[in-house]
Amino acid sequence: MNISERINRLSTSATLAMAQKSAELKAAGVNVISLAVGEPDFDTPDHICKAAVKAINDGYTHYSPVAGYPELRNAISKKLLNENQLQYDPAEIVVSNGAKQSVCNALLAMVDDGDEVIIPAPYWVSYPDMVLLAGGKPVIVETGLEQNFKITPAQLKQAITAKTKALILCSPSNPTGAVYSAAELAALADVVKQHEGIAVISDEIYEHINYVGRHASIAAVPGMKPRTVIIGGVSKAYAMTGWRIGYLAAPAHFAKAVSKLQGQYTSGPGSMNQMAAVAAYSDSQECVEQMRQAFEKRKNLIMDLVRNIPGLEVNDPEGAFYVFPKCSSYYGKQADGRTIEGSADLALYLLETAHVALVGGHAFGAPDYLRMSYATSEDDIRTAMGRIKEALARLS
Repeated sequence: MNISERINRLSTSATLAMAQKSAELKAAGVNVISLAVGEPDFDTPDHICKAAVKAINDGYTHYSPVAGYPELRNAISKKLLNENQLQYDPAEIVVSNGAKQSVCNALLAMVDDGDEVIIPAPYWVSYPDMVLLAGGKPVIVETGLEQNFKITPAQLKQAITAKTKALILCSPSNPTGAVYSAAELAALADVVKQHEGIAVISDEIYEHINYVGRHASIAAVPGMKPRTVIIGGVSKAYAMTGWRIGYLAAPAHFAKAVSKLQGQYTSGPGSMNQMAAVAAYSDSQECVEQMRQAFEKRKNLIMDLVRNIPGLEVNDPEGAFYVFPKCSSYYGKQADGRTIEGSADLALYLLETAHVALVGGHAFGAPDYLRMSYATSEDDIRTAMGRIKEALARLS
């Protein structure tokens, strides 16, 4: 059978590929510690699970409306108002099968063949491929450790052309943990507003895992709400990755277009999962803060350990649950007959010799870095970082 060019131009997710390799080693009896996958290790809070059971018993086992149940869109609307001071009518919200689908929906509904989408690097692995899937052209703008991995207004201005259709922002960031302040977002918004027809896709899935204060959204900058698509969901804050509930909030005409698109290829997400998400957004938020505090404690632990490894340079992440150290000082070094040519080689070396899974920065548009997830126990973090330090010390 023929494989379409649309699929041939996509790459395989490096995070999922590393997860597969580590799973194969585990199946062979190897004690692998994974710092590769962006998934909280907590169980979904009990009251949310009970809401799903109640939904099943109440008959929420049929097709939902394409854009999601009114109960959930109302709950998201209230969340956006209470937490973000942003007023969205439920008709401006579309619930999808995870925030990942919401991002892809936004791009498919917005981008025509040849349109350009600006993506600051480091970026989440799927952004460029989603742009390609939509027929667009990813325009990568490199940022670095010295600017805390955040695009500047000058860089944004230089990247804009007559073909620019959108800018993708992720704050707090996967993979760097960088968080844009309200002032930084306002400065970027000033550049965007100088150009008619450019929108911002604001991926805010990590908004609750923030160590520097209140989350800021570019949609809150005066004049930006009509040209911003907010992406959110329950996966990270409520440890609900497997429930596959995400959403986008956007002007009504755009939300209607996304609903039209979604109606043709997935329809609405799981009915009982949506009712669990209603409980997540509507009930006590104490569980969110407890998990945030646990992540912050782990962040402080792993930062101390990374800083004690010679040859790694790292910034202090302000949100999410990743550290993103620069590792290029190890390139060209050897151990056990192998030479480290880049971050992908280094990640594979650490998996095979230290039995620690992480992801090379090449997958995130930053080939001189490694992504380490600390969404795991403190004991695993200590053990993993000890193994990494020993393995790196053998390179010479």
